[in-house]
Amino acid sequence: MGIKDVVIGSMPRPVRFAGVGLLCLTLTACGGTFRDHGYIPPQEDLEQIVVGIDTRASVVETLGGAASGSVLKDRGLYFVRSRVQTVALFEPKVVERQVLAITFDTAGVVTNLETFGLERGQVVPLSRRVTSSGVRDTTFLKQLLGNIGQFSPASGLDS
Repeated sequence: MGIKDVVIGSMPRPVRFAGVGLLCLTLTACGGTFRDHGYIPPQEDLEQIVVGIDTRASVVETLGGAASGSVLKDRGLYFVRSRVQTVALFEPKVVERQVLAITFDTAGVVTNLETFGLERGQVVPLSRRVTSSGVRDTTFLKQLLGNIGQFSPASGLDS
């Protein structure tokens, strides 16, 4: 008779079931959850788009509105779909991303349909251009009195 038989065998049956249930819940919590964001049209709908013939209006009618558009004179539509995995308390991680780019010429006719995946994605650092106020972390009174004696003679007052 081993220690396993003594410890587990002496427990009442409901306690054993509760322990197994708690163990299963604990392991399930570490499995992670997935969230899907965005939309990519199905392949059947994409096959209806003909490069050189379809226009922006016919693409929107066939595929629906895009998640975003080009900032340069409506030269493109972009459909984006991402799958994000969250495991326990760790930071969420993008595990799959698809981008469908539909570009148009100046007349609004489709010139290209291209699909990108996560492997071709690049992280684009966003920068904020914030002008500092020049005000130091001091009180108004310190700033006002700090200028006493800091004057230089005016150079443009030659008589």
